[in-house]
Amino acid sequence: MKVAVFGKTLYAGVMAALLSECGHQVYWCNIFQDSQHIQRYFQDESVERLLEKQLAQGFLQYCDFSALPLDLDAYLFSFSPTDQHLGQHVLLQLQQRAIIHPKLMINASTLGLQGTENFSSLLPQDHWVYLPDTIQEGNALASVTQSKQLIVGCSQAEVQVKVRELLRPLFPLEQQYLFMPILDAEFTKLSISGMLATRISYINDLAVVAEKLNIDIAHVQQGMAADNRIGLSYLSPGAGFGGENFSHDILTLANTVSGTGVKSQLLAQVWDINEQQKELLFRKLWNYFHGDLKNKTVAIWGASFKENTSRIQQSPIHMMLNALWAQGVKVRLHDPQALIEIEALYGQRDDLILCHDQYQAVQGAHALCLLTAWKQYWSPDYNRLHQTMLHPLILDGRNIYDPEYMKLQGFAYMGIGR
Repeated sequence: MKVAVFGKTLYAGVMAALLSECGHQVYWCNIFQDSQHIQRYFQDESVERLLEKQLAQGFLQYCDFSALPLDLDAYLFSFSPTDQHLGQHVLLQLQQRAIIHPKLMINASTLGLQGTENFSSLLPQDHWVYLPDTIQEGNALASVTQSKQLIVGCSQAEVQVKVRELLRPLFPLEQQYLFMPILDAEFTKLSISGMLATRISYINDLAVVAEKLNIDIAHVQQGMAADNRIGLSYLSPGAGFGGENFSHDILTLANTVSGTGVKSQLLAQVWDINEQQKELLFRKLWNYFHGDLKNKTVAIWGASFKENTSRIQQSPIHMMLNALWAQGVKVRLHDPQALIEIEALYGQRDDLILCHDQYQAVQGAHALCLLTAWKQYWSPDYNRLHQTMLHPLILDGRNIYDPEYMKLQGFAYMGIGR
């Protein structure tokens, strides 16, 4: 098939890479700037390598709108919540093209309920389906290819045949498709995000209680995960979840529930717990120094909302930075990928030093706060930290260190529920 992909999301990149690898002719269309190349806003080496491979082999092309063939078989739209207007702009442009309808139109955007209906109202003569964006950043390709079942919002049997043919190389078995009405699929996607967020907030809530009772939440986490009804996924205490799409889903689902008149406070509490969790490391730091933080220097390792991505939307880094700056603290920040995004958002500041080496960040620091569990942070040079820091305080926002070992190395250690 000939497939056009619109959008600059990670999901757009993954689908462009996978579909072209399957032998489809894919056109990743750039309508946002006068360039033959898509400006990609994600960092995922496996996706990048596959895109480069398919580009070299000719199954993938980057093109502008005018270079799109008219005989395309399918169009895939993947827009983030902040880019919804760009999706509408694309559809208005498609209205002007001499396309023979109907075409297969796949909405994979994170727009909440009725998002597909709003798009289809602009091109009602086409066959519209909804494909939820369930990408796990940092594990993008596998999160698609290893899916046991694929949720698809599509009720028309003849359109389901087209969807299965498009995705047959990735999902060859009929039972791998879970077809349902579009609105049901949109609500299912929100509900999945809501469940995952609930697990995260639940373990974080337990971590606060465990710490007061002198219980190690790591033992509780392992014990819960050992129960095959529960498992380990999304059950790690930390400094709070983030991510634009994930956070958007939680808020959309909460608003949807409240808008129906149903008296449910669960999702609101899930969100509140998460926002409070983002303040936890700062409160620990405040208590440790008895509120005397002025003119101190704090090192932070990690700014992205999770490892293996440069995205900082809804990351705990924002609350931490603002809280520290309000107390007159100078911040020295390191992240393997997100420094460009941090500088673009906060600009040049005397109280923010962006460091391209993680040990440069801890120079003269009164404390080191870890916010993102990048692998390069897991086994630091403890002697070098001791020699470089002014005060050996480690605030572990992801529980990646062993508290007893850290204490043996001469550090004051504070984790989440440890």
